[in-house]
Amino acid sequence: MSINVHLLIVLLVSFFVSCGNVGDDEVHITTDTAAINRGKALFRLHCANCHKFQTGGIGPALGGITDSVSVMWMKSFIRNPQAMLDKGDERSKKMVTLFKSVMPSFDQLSEIELNDIIAYIHSRKKDSARHEVNGVADPITASIELSDVVIQIEQVAQVPASSSNGKPPLARITKLDYLPGTNQLFVVDMRGKLFRLNGKNADEYLDISRYVKSFVYEPGLGAGFCSFAFHPSFLKNGLLYTAHTEKPGKVADFNYNDSIPVTYQYVLTEWKASDPYAKVFNGASRELFRIDMVTVQHGIQEIAFDPFLKPGERGYGLLYVCIGDGGAMDDKHTSLAGSPHMPWGTVFRIDPAGNDSKNGKYGIPPGNPFAKNSGGLGEVYAYGFRNPHRISWSAANEGWVANIGEAHIESVYELKKGMHHGWPIREGTFRIDPEIDVTKLLPMNAADSAVPINYPVASYGHEWGYAGISGGFVYMGKDIPSLQGKYIFGDIPSGKLFYFDFPPNGAARVKEWRIAVNDTISTLKSVVGSNRADLHFGRDESGELYILSKANGKIYKLVKLK
Repeated sequence: MSINVHLLIVLLVSFFVSCGNVGDDEVHITTDTAAINRGKALFRLHCANCHKFQTGGIGPALGGITDSVSVMWMKSFIRNPQAMLDKGDERSKKMVTLFKSVMPSFDQLSEIELNDIIAYIHSRKKDSARHEVNGVADPITASIELSDVVIQIEQVAQVPASSSNGKPPLARITKLDYLPGTNQLFVVDMRGKLFRLNGKNADEYLDISRYVKSFVYEPGLGAGFCSFAFHPSFLKNGLLYTAHTEKPGKVADFNYNDSIPVTYQYVLTEWKASDPYAKVFNGASRELFRIDMVTVQHGIQEIAFDPFLKPGERGYGLLYVCIGDGGAMDDKHTSLAGSPHMPWGTVFRIDPAGNDSKNGKYGIPPGNPFAKNSGGLGEVYAYGFRNPHRISWSAANEGWVANIGEAHIESVYELKKGMHHGWPIREGTFRIDPEIDVTKLLPMNAADSAVPINYPVASYGHEWGYAGISGGFVYMGKDIPSLQGKYIFGDIPSGKLFYFDFPPNGAARVKEWRIAVNDTISTLKSVVGSNRADLHFGRDESGELYILSKANGKIYKLVKLK
């Protein structure tokens, strides 16, 4: 039987205590206020993506953890979890078993920074008086069916390593897309570069750090060069759009009460190439907007144009911008998401060629559901997302959004104009109470069911060792006919590969498919040589699909059935 996140935390803390670590070293944890405040800032940058104090998430809850785990062990583990595993550390192995992934190393942190982080963690004790909610255990009880679909993959390119220490992820490649009208492929490394594929090599096209002095890509996960989108008429107008992160400091177009911290700003930029046919970008740029974020997670991870629209058709040249909740719900800033009046947790649709936005740098399409101040921000096309990680379209111009979930459920939604897609009052088809605990799923009642929510067409649970959806595409290529009519996607850390039949009829049944290399069935983790697959998908103009892995910086193409 599967184990829910709350039980995992209980098991993990029990394991820590049973190992007798209390007092097994004499390292002093400072209670100095300045050190704790420095540690708080560092924790928000490096740790808050995966860890909370009172509830579990991607990793264990940390409230009171210093009462049961030694400081020396914590330092060693933070610096290099994989090294701890390699030497057979039992505690490290237990965590991998429970949480199904390996934490990235943070060996770039200095001794002082580590001390400050631990001081802050030490200051956050488990709240024994905290109101606990008995959530639904094992919300998706059915296991994912293993299909007989096995697809051969072959390596097509190696992106230059950008890791400073030679450790995974070697290149933080997250998106592969094509230049419209050419089938020329481009791939982005979140550490700052956009590459053009040239045979099996990847040649630098744009280094964003040369143009943006305040650009930052650390810590990992959400920070960096997040996404790119060529205008569908790029060969005529030379317009390219990007999203990236900067440290706060400038006035944002979308901000919030100054009592809430700002960790990062995400910036949407338009670039105009002086020669659209040049192999290396040269030209000018202008900022379209910037938005404040509470944490580094759940920012702007995706921007895209509908590739199936033709010039003159309604919606051609309109840019979709997928904006996460910025981690606001983890800190109970519940007013920042789940509303068409706020930008966080939404999908924007804007006209880069217009100028009737509040800042005058882009346009509000008149067909948007909240245009002309009709009940929300004019930019908002749909809302109620936690982290709308990827968006794609079918040939019928239906939009599909993969939404990374909280503690239990990963989902794919049909994008519905003007509708609430659930977060933060729903995860999947379950109710949650953001004022109490977003990690606890609650059963629906009649009043809940009456709330107009656009629920996902497909979901899978964390109970089987999965943790984060990697959105994909409806297959429309010719190389693998048996994939026609299937939405192809997967799970980022585990590298598991899924599909459902398209178009879905009601709630779609998720099935697993596998890969083969040289006619030998394998797993993506084995292929990339890492305990974290870091899976992402790409598509070329012909509709053929590609798999990307941050772990080794390689790109693979789906080529045929085994």
